[in-house]
Amino acid sequence: MKLWLLIAPMLLFSSPPARSHETRPAYLEIKETASGQYRMLWKRPILGEVALPLDLRLPGSCQDVEAPTRYATLGSLTERRVITCGEGLSGKTISIDGLEASITDALVRIQTGNGRTQTRLLKPASPSFVVPEARLFGGVAVEYVFLGIDHILRGIDHLLFVLGLLLIVANRWMLFKTITSFTVAHSITLGAATLGYASVSVPPLSAVIALSILFLGPEIVRQHDARYVRRDARYDMKDTGNEIRDAGSRIANHVSLTTRYPWIVAFAFGLLHGFGFASGLTELGLPRAEIPVALLLFNVGVELGQIGFLVMIFALDKSFRLLEIKWPRWVELVPGYAVGSLGAFWTIERTVMMLGVIK
Repeated sequence: MKLWLLIAPMLLFSSPPARSHETRPAYLEIKETASGQYRMLWKRPILGEVALPLDLRLPGSCQDVEAPTRYATLGSLTERRVITCGEGLSGKTISIDGLEASITDALVRIQTGNGRTQTRLLKPASPSFVVPEARLFGGVAVEYVFLGIDHILRGIDHLLFVLGLLLIVANRWMLFKTITSFTVAHSITLGAATLGYASVSVPPLSAVIALSILFLGPEIVRQHDARYVRRDARYDMKDTGNEIRDAGSRIANHVSLTTRYPWIVAFAFGLLHGFGFASGLTELGLPRAEIPVALLLFNVGVELGQIGFLVMIFALDKSFRLLEIKWPRWVELVPGYAVGSLGAFWTIERTVMMLGVIK
C-alpha cells in the first residue's frame, strides 16, 4: 500500500500524541429532585495536576441552595451542588466557557422529575445549547454513538495501530480476520472496564499502547522485505534443489509470528486498546443503570468510526492503484520506520511522564 503518503501526515499532526488518552470529556449531570430544584454533578478533566479551565454557565434564574462541595478524583475535579431554577431549565441556555479553546468535549445529561433523560455532547465548536423539552430515546442514543465515533477518531494511536495492521496484512481474508480479532478483543475489555469488572491505570496503559505501535514498525519493514525476497526468488530460482532451498530459507528469515498469524497479535493488543476506549465512558461517572445501554451505543460509535477510517484507507489505496504511481524502493520503507519511530517516541514520552520525571 502506498496510501501512507496521505494517511501518515494526518495521524502525525492532527492531534497532540501524548494526549490521545488524556483528553477525557467533561461531564455535567443535572437531576431534578423537586419542582424547580436540581442536584448537579460537574466533572472537569485533570491533565497532569491541573484541571482544565472550564467554567460552567447556568441560566441566570438558577441559584445555589447550599455551598458547593469540590474534591479531586482520579483524572477529574468534581463539584457537587444543589440549585433552584424558578423557571425551570426548558428553553434556557447552558454553556461552558473555555471549551472552545480546548481539545475536549463535554457530555451533558439532564434528568427531569418525570424520569425522562436527555443527553447532549458539547464540542469546542458549539460550547452551549438551549435545553429542549425531554427527547425520546433515539436522540439520546445518537449522542452516545457520536461520542464513540469522536473518541476513536481522536485516538490517533488507535488509528495508527489499525493502519500498521493494514500495512502488514496483504491478503484480504486474513485482513478481515485480523480486524475482526481486534474488534472482538477491544469490545471485551471495553465492556469489562466500563461495567467495573476490570480496571487499568491510564498512564501505564498509554505507555503500553504506544509500545504496541512500536512493535508494528519492524514488522512492517520485515513484511516489506519479504515481498521483495519472494519476488526476487521467483526470478532467481533454477531447477537445482540447493538454489530452491536457499530461496526458501531467505523467505523464511522474513516470516514471524506477526506476519504468519496477525490476528493473534491483533487480539492481544486489542485487549489493551479496549481499556483505552473505556476511558471515554468510565470517566463520565454515568448512573450504573444507564451504563449497559451507553456501553452498547458507545461501542457502536467506535466501530462506525473505525469502519469509516478503513473505508477511507481502501478508497485512497484504490486511487493510488488506478493512478499507477510508482515509488522508489527506499520510499516504500518509510512507513515502517515512521510507525516505529513514532511508537518509540510515544513510549519514551509516556513512560517518562508515568514515572513522574516530567510534571
